[in-house]
Amino acid sequence: MSGLKHLGAAVVAAGALLGASAAYAGMADIMAPASDPSLIALGAGDIDFDHKEPAGELRGEYRFAQGFYFIKPMIGAFGTSRHQVYAYGGLRFDFVFFDHFAVTPNAAVGWYNRGNGKALGSPIEFKTGVELDYRFDNAARLGVAFDHISNAGLTKLNPGTEQILLVLSWPVPW
Repeated sequence: MSGLKHLGAAVVAAGALLGASAAYAGMADIMAPASDPSLIALGAGDIDFDHKEPAGELRGEYRFAQGFYFIKPMIGAFGTSRHQVYAYGGLRFDFVFFDHFAVTPNAAVGWYNRGNGKALGSPIEFKTGVELDYRFDNAARLGVAFDHISNAGLTKLNPGTEQILLVLSWPVPW
């Protein structure tokens, strides 16, 4: 019986390896450098929507076309109805599925001014998030972004905050 268990385990392992190599080959299409141009993105939504100090938010971002494979730089800033300001720079990871759906995880570091909003503990804050978009034929996108901002433990006070936004991105005309 032990020999059958080992044979079964070997068959399962071989199947997993074959499946993984096929999945990796399929990922090459998703992760290939996109021909998309640089994008200007504008977003509107809420910050700290799930806590005690929610505020309206407007965001602007420039997303560079040039990068390293699917990793591309971005810079941006947002302001809120509580006079919070955050300016940042970071990287986004662009995955496009079926030519029309994009999943874009991102990470950035920046400078935060609290205004009348939530104290996050430090002027240096880190932003991580994901954006889910529909990608039009002209490379414009419409989607939803969800982000988390915190100082990653740089100070004792580190409550963090979440954001949710509707985002419209369109190709840079120059």
